[in-house]
Amino acid sequence: MHLLDLLAPARIAAGARLSSKKRLLEHLAHLLAEGDAGREAALYDSLCQRERLGSTGLGHGVAIPHGRSPALSVATGAFVRLAEPVEFGASDGEPVDLVFALAVPEHFTQQHLVLLAQLAEMFADEAFRARLRAGADAEALYRLVADWRPGHSAAA
Repeated sequence: MHLLDLLAPARIAAGARLSSKKRLLEHLAHLLAEGDAGREAALYDSLCQRERLGSTGLGHGVAIPHGRSPALSVATGAFVRLAEPVEFGASDGEPVDLVFALAVPEHFTQQHLVLLAQLAEMFADEAFRARLRAGADAEALYRLVADWRPGHSAAA
């Protein structure tokens, strides 16, 4: 599964203005739920439950909040680039501005780990992070993620 399979343009936000980690998780749950209020609440709870185990902030301004939910039948993702970074409890102490949320059905175990590994690989690339931060809008961010492949960074 390619990361692009998780996204839709409507689940990407560029320049979002959110004041805290809590507001960010609420926004991500909203994007992931695509208008389903019951699913949104379940996804928010799942993301928060995972964060209570330890921050999903990777460092370098990146976080990958994730969780499992019985409200889902397929894996889904949302990507947000914040206008101003927010404190996220990352191990390097840096606030985050690039956030990819991943929500998967409860039965996803190995697939969940594979997707997280792909996200970690994608965000480990400093040049790719810079391109994401420079992307003009949500459409440009979508294209960058679409062009990224495991094993090498997306074209400049």
